[in-house]
Amino acid sequence: MVVLLHVIIALTSVAYTTGLFFRPSKRKLYTSYGLVGLTLASGTYLVVTTHAHMLQACTGGLIYIGVVLVGIIPAHVKLAHANNKTD
Repeated sequence: MVVLLHVIIALTSVAYTTGLFFRPSKRKLYTSYGLVGLTLASGTYLVVTTHAHMLQACTGGLIYIGVVLVGIIPAHVKLAHANNKTD
């Protein structure tokens, strides 16, 4: 059950970050951070409770973080530029 929840949170995070890239807002940015945190927390829980191989789990987690950061960082920059234009 936790594995399913973990996968759903991770996929939702990727989809949400994609939307965030196209329409950035401060609230959406914080929600995206929360989804990443939930994914990392549930992944850590799975590794600890199932005694999974750390190397495989960490490699997968780093790939996930890399993919999500490709959307979060440009969205953050877009939001900063938009806020500077309105000031």
